[in-house]
Amino acid sequence: MTLTSTLRDAAFRWIADDPDPASRDELQGVVARALGGEPGAADELADRMAGPLEFGTAGLRGPVRAGPNGMNVAVVTRTTAGVATWLTAHGHAGALVVVGRDARHGSEEFAAAAAEVLTAAGFTVQVMPGPLPTPLLAYAVKHLGAVAGIQITASHNPPADNGYKLYDATGGQIVPPTDGEIEQAIQAAPAAVDVPREPGAGVVDLLGSYLDEVAELPLGADRVVRVAATALHGVGADTLRAAFERAGFTDLHLVEAQSTPDPDFPTVSFPNPEEPGATDLLLALASEVDADLAIALDPDADRCALGVRERDGSWRMLRGDETGVLLGSTILSTVDRTTMPDPLVATTIVSSSLLGEIAKAEGARYAETLTGFKWLVRAGDGLVFAYEEALGLCVNPGFVRDKDGIAAATLAAGLTARLRAEGRTPLDVLDELAERHGVHVTDQVSLRVTDLSVRGRLMGKLREAPPAEVGGVAVALEDLLPDADVLRLTGDGVRIVVRPSGTEPKLKAYLQVVEPVRESLADARTAAGKRLTALRADVEALLS
Repeated sequence: MTLTSTLRDAAFRWIADDPDPASRDELQGVVARALGGEPGAADELADRMAGPLEFGTAGLRGPVRAGPNGMNVAVVTRTTAGVATWLTAHGHAGALVVVGRDARHGSEEFAAAAAEVLTAAGFTVQVMPGPLPTPLLAYAVKHLGAVAGIQITASHNPPADNGYKLYDATGGQIVPPTDGEIEQAIQAAPAAVDVPREPGAGVVDLLGSYLDEVAELPLGADRVVRVAATALHGVGADTLRAAFERAGFTDLHLVEAQSTPDPDFPTVSFPNPEEPGATDLLLALASEVDADLAIALDPDADRCALGVRERDGSWRMLRGDETGVLLGSTILSTVDRTTMPDPLVATTIVSSSLLGEIAKAEGARYAETLTGFKWLVRAGDGLVFAYEEALGLCVNPGFVRDKDGIAAATLAAGLTARLRAEGRTPLDVLDELAERHGVHVTDQVSLRVTDLSVRGRLMGKLREAPPAEVGGVAVALEDLLPDADVLRLTGDGVRIVVRPSGTEPKLKAYLQVVEPVRESLADARTAAGKRLTALRADVEALLS
């Protein structure tokens, strides 16, 4: 495209209102290249000016770059001004807000800007003492009775990204209509250069009390277990090591090449434990040290993936649903019914339904929510455990109302130590659950798009002409609108859930097949695998 006067003028206005000299220079450079006719420069400028980034229940997330359609000091400043306005309007003027951050590009500057805006707006502000796992920020909000918490993080997004996550006074992530109200307040905020900023925030270090809480989880009495772990260049290594030491697990081996925070994530193509290749170094270390368990944290350590040794000696990572039912069954078996007589466990509509069968057998309540921990932690009173298939695990809702990779990893170590003492492994537990409740196998089909309108067209097509049969099974359609843009297709032992991703440019289909164990577990798994393959092929065709 060619540089228009409208685009040029918009860029100059943004530059004039940007309080950060580095960002001003960066955007001026893009404008200069566009004015000089450099190929692609005008397109780049248009993309940078296409914002603002939309503030939703996940807060903000986007590439670190100058302009309204990026994460930068100006965007964080105006966003925090909007948050301050919303908090004041809801009776929280002058109250406590906690600010934390990870170690990504820009995180330190963005956290400082947020703290200074809140301080100037009259709030009492406490900042975390350095780059720390997101669960510690969630813990701080609840522990200190703060009215809000802000964590600067992009979780497991690519290295170029950063983000802004907001917690409310419950200690959980915000939900509608809060996100919409804050978005309106951000839009009404003055230019970033006109937003007052003032230093003076205090520093709060709650690591010790958080670790004390983690050590009180139902870890059992056994401590002999060898664990290999990775932080994937994020902020989780030191906290995981400290949590294990506090809980009494001393045989921890970290992937050294990935243990120091590095915002460029040099040893992985995508810093997400779910991505192919991300845990290669971890599994190699687990084999080398003859570990009993492998653990991968994502960069901000709110997610936790587990790896296990197969019976042939090879290693593999468990799927999120396998980890979820493994730890969920552990929690349910250890709940003190004198203090928690009617416990509740929860997962999402796209996760395996096996947790519901386990809850029924244990005499516990079970709930399914829309995707996202903002909904899971609000599943109901008496919540003792929640998980989502994307490696999110809440094993400690009493003190962290969000996913917590550190606590989940520590609980997994305790479970594995107990099983080791019994001559068993996590795979034995998964086999027993399958024998008792049927083989539940899950998979996912993701369609990545460059044009987000493609997702809407495909969802519309499925609504207008839903398939009568998928994977050789007759299915019925359930449309979850207006509550959520989700379609659910169900049939005999088959379930497909289709939805646009809330954080990535993808359309996702979540697949489940349930196969009863009639003769042998091996036969049931073979049958389930064949049905899942047929189901996947049909769903891929539907989304093509």
